[in-house]
Amino acid sequence: MRKEDCFYLGRISRKHSFKGEVVISLDTDEPELYQNMESVFVALGNALIPFFIEQSLLQKGNKLRVKFEDINTQLEAEDILNTSVYLPLKFLPKLTGNKFYYHEIIDFKIVDVNYGAFGIIESINDTSAQVLLEIKNGDIEILFPLIDAFIKKVDRVNKEFIVEAPDGLIEMYLG
Repeated sequence: MRKEDCFYLGRISRKHSFKGEVVISLDTDEPELYQNMESVFVALGNALIPFFIEQSLLQKGNKLRVKFEDINTQLEAEDILNTSVYLPLKFLPKLTGNKFYYHEIIDFKIVDVNYGAFGIIESINDTSAQVLLEIKNGDIEILFPLIDAFIKKVDRVNKEFIVEAPDGLIEMYLG
């Protein structure tokens, strides 16, 4: 399995018991969707390795206590601490309306209700305090803040992301 075919589910954040149990900190608003999984992929080095789940228990917040097959001691659990956990994209719940996953809008045309089409969404930068769409318009890179108030429509059929940009933002890049 390749990372490109998966979505990030969370991180193995700590050991839970001397029997090799671990706690996965889930990166989701709906942790209950993931409490009865059969397996996950754990990022070890550059590979995604399948780990099969013997049992799991959803704890407070977004913590999932997991007992993996073949992880039976604290020492074995330490080998997978602080690793990322993934699931295949097919397990993502379908979103509708103006809700979307970041990977879903890559290569969408971005259209402003006043300015018109002004580029293609190339990637999403979520490493800063403000999530930004990275948009290509020829040789020009446009950084557009991903703020709910600016989003007017996600048109999945036509692959268009329709926004209403603040006055002057687009012109600042395109003159």
